[in-house]
Amino acid sequence: MNTSVEAQSKVAPATNEATSATDKKTEDADKSVLTLLGTEYQNGIKLLRNRFRIDYMVDEITMIFFREYGSSPVVLVKPDGSKIFQSDADGIDLFWYDTATYDMISLKKPTPGPWQAVGQIREDSRVMVISDIALHAEPLPRVIFSGEILKQTAYLTNQGKPIDYRAFRDVVELSIDFSSTNNPNFNNFGAQPQNIATFEDNGKGMDERPLDGIFTGQFNLAVADGEWTPVFSVSTPMFTREQVGENLMLYPNPIKISVEKDEVGKGFHKLSIDTERELVDIATLLLDGKIRFPNGDIQNFSITDMSNDVRQFDIVNYESGVYRVKLTAYGNTVEGREFILDVPEYSFLVEEPRPLVEALTPTTDPALAAQSDESNMNEQVPNAVMGENNTNAEPERAEEESQGWQQSTIIWFVVGLNLLIVIFGVAAIWFFSRRRS
Repeated sequence: MNTSVEAQSKVAPATNEATSATDKKTEDADKSVLTLLGTEYQNGIKLLRNRFRIDYMVDEITMIFFREYGSSPVVLVKPDGSKIFQSDADGIDLFWYDTATYDMISLKKPTPGPWQAVGQIREDSRVMVISDIALHAEPLPRVIFSGEILKQTAYLTNQGKPIDYRAFRDVVELSIDFSSTNNPNFNNFGAQPQNIATFEDNGKGMDERPLDGIFTGQFNLAVADGEWTPVFSVSTPMFTREQVGENLMLYPNPIKISVEKDEVGKGFHKLSIDTERELVDIATLLLDGKIRFPNGDIQNFSITDMSNDVRQFDIVNYESGVYRVKLTAYGNTVEGREFILDVPEYSFLVEEPRPLVEALTPTTDPALAAQSDESNMNEQVPNAVMGENNTNAEPERAEEESQGWQQSTIIWFVVGLNLLIVIFGVAAIWFFSRRRS
């Protein structure tokens, strides 16, 4: 992988409209894009009474003016005295982006000669001409793990010169994204692009010093393991430059956790922690973690013993329920690279203990055994006799059931017939009674 990530291109607006010039003209323009009256060109040039000169060989120029917070955008005065306002930006020959602290202006075919910027420009402000921004970053390690926390530093150059102007950090954004190679053999197949890190120069997080020109990115590789393509981006309000790096392999989290539950009431669950030893030197492994018990209590612990043995820790069998273990691992790869690893949470369930039932043991007394055999024989004889009687009684029982069914049928027939006669009689009486009346 290249040791620097270049955002190579002549600066142009986000519309990707590029101007063409001869190689000679470009070389001359790089040497003299912008001159300060009476001085030589620099990466960032202090303004002399807010005046600057544009060389006649310039076809396109992008400038940044830093001003007091909340002040109005600057006004540019051309060599002929005419003025250019922010409202004049047409998106073709003039692009203008303003914030509370700076104006970024891109001009095509600017008028050669002395120019002036009018506004509340900061005393220490410099007019910066952006032409060739490059991000120089350390290469990513060959072996990285899912869940690993990485630190990477980078710095910016403009036309090959380091940008040491502190205010410029508010203008650019440096970031790294991972894009899946969509290899069906890996777990990240079909995964969406993931933003891995944003470089900052603010003295926070892993950045050592604020505003020192060294940007620091903190990688939190909480993404699926597999094959990824890193994409380095340098962005400004007017353009974005990307550089695609070489594919890299993100390995699964190498920490392996298991637990031996307390099933016999010894009072402790035994937690065991091992590694993928072909990738990690276990002799360098240090662990810092915490245990959340089923009732919500938390116990912090550390394992600092350095050996080739599996790391173990006893967890008090406090009560039944879900136990959760969260670890941060520190160590070296087999190649000697140090790493910090955020290990996924491990949990296990301890069920309620089952009530103990005393087992009945067979007696060994010969007298009691003989009595038991005799009682069993006595039980078997009546059962055999009853079984024989039951066998002979089955045909008689079937015949009795058949006779009972016939009798029930005759009874229901007689009852139904009598009920029908009664209904007809009542109906006839009612009919004749109504006829007489």
